[in-house]
Amino acid sequence: MTNSLTFLTTEQRNERTKNMDEMTTAEILKVMNEEDRKVAEAVKQVLPAITKAVDHISASLKKGGRLFYVGAGTSGRLGILDASECPPTFLVDPDMVQAVMAGGGNAFTKAKENSEDDAAQGETDLKAKQLTSDDVVVGITASGRTPYPIGALKHAHSVGAYTISLSCNHHSEISDYAECPIEVVVGPEVLTGSTRLKAATAHKMVLNMMSTTAMVKLGKVYENLMVDVHASNHKLRERAKSILMECTSATYEEAEETLKKAKLQVKPAIIMLKRSVSYEQAKKMLQENEGNLRKAMNES
Repeated sequence: MTNSLTFLTTEQRNERTKNMDEMTTAEILKVMNEEDRKVAEAVKQVLPAITKAVDHISASLKKGGRLFYVGAGTSGRLGILDASECPPTFLVDPDMVQAVMAGGGNAFTKAKENSEDDAAQGETDLKAKQLTSDDVVVGITASGRTPYPIGALKHAHSVGAYTISLSCNHHSEISDYAECPIEVVVGPEVLTGSTRLKAATAHKMVLNMMSTTAMVKLGKVYENLMVDVHASNHKLRERAKSILMECTSATYEEAEETLKKAKLQVKPAIIMLKRSVSYEQAKKMLQENEGNLRKAMNES
């Protein structure tokens, strides 16, 4: 590993903001907004690699494997954020999508920047998850050279788990340790070296794309609706009723009553309303079709 960051795109100075400390508030915000527009285009350039990653992730999850995000600092926090939102959005077990962060869970709210330099700890922390060849590991690092996720990917490779890297520099070091390297090159940051800006935005976009699309492939989505939403609070119960009304001709009252009968589960409630069957029959239809609502209703 080189000791210099000089040649990393994420460490270069942005020519447009060399006088940022002399800009007005409006000028700073304008240039930040214009730079942020470049992120989606950078992500577009790596869609083939993201497609490859998603296909492997969904295949792994279908056979009982798990998805792990590994990172330090902002990268680690983004992994935690995406992983933690999968259970309420898609009603999956919290173990299905997990995050491993340098410095542990406490580093989410209190920075432990030195922890990212320990490759051995990345390996140790992932070993604790009892990784198998059915799992997928995504190493996240804007610079592409952070030892912690590199150590984790080395361990993942040693046990036969599928490896993906996510970085923001061409020819990143971490790419050498991944079967599917994703390099989203967003260019120099508005604030030199502050990869919590464009680089983090790019990584947030890619992680959202990977987890959401994988869940679609798992049958967690019907049309563009969250039919596996965990209706655990008032807002989500109301969303569940709205989904029922969208998918069927049910009134609000009918949707509310059916949702209760379906134990707050949207998928069986939809089948109950559209096929006039009991909750038990609806559950059986789903089980016979691996939880895929469209297939259960013979609409494929």
